[in-house]
Amino acid sequence: MTRNLFVSAVLFLCSAATASSQNVSAGVSISGGRLSSFHVAIGDYYHVPESRVVYVRDHYHVRDEELPVVFYLASRAHVDPKVIIDLRMGHRMSWLDITFHYGLTPEIFYVPVTRVGPPYGNAYGHYKKHKNNYKKVVLVDADVINLVNLRFMSEYHGVAPEVVMDRRGKGETFVVMNNNFHEEKARHRDNNDDNGNGKNQHDNGKGKGHKNKGEGKG
Repeated sequence: MTRNLFVSAVLFLCSAATASSQNVSAGVSISGGRLSSFHVAIGDYYHVPESRVVYVRDHYHVRDEELPVVFYLASRAHVDPKVIIDLRMGHRMSWLDITFHYGLTPEIFYVPVTRVGPPYGNAYGHYKKHKNNYKKVVLVDADVINLVNLRFMSEYHGVAPEVVMDRRGKGETFVVMNNNFHEEKARHRDNNDDNGNGKNQHDNGKGKGHKNKGEGKG
């Protein structure tokens, strides 16, 4: 009987370990999917291959939400991203110092908005106070990261910057935000497809959408 209890206990532990491993794998898969989507979006927006984005992250140990800053400053300064990274990592320069290093001003970070919410209050407060002398503007690294990603998310997904601000203010990371925007677009397309299919059925099943598609090919 003791042996049977021992075997049962071993089988239980093995089963629990397998289930735990599957859950971890699923979690890694979901997380990896979000990161991959974020890297693809960066590549699309800044016109660089996704492989280059991943290389910069892995080789130079750049945090995901700082990747857009690297590629944005590189594009504005007309230099290779690794030059920006060298200033950041090798010379330990702040994002604002790198901006000034290339004769740029904090103006390049600001996106026109109708209202401001956290965590953007300080950055926009400095902009409003010193917009006639940008060298007096003080932006910490977190401000630059938030501002660059604000522009990136807003323009890439075609949403109002205030929407991005609201989500960021609720603690949403930009990696998760990017994934959520993609999912919301997909649901919107599915709803439109469903509505279109219903309309086509009502029109004697002639399939207006299919007809237009065929005409385009002709």
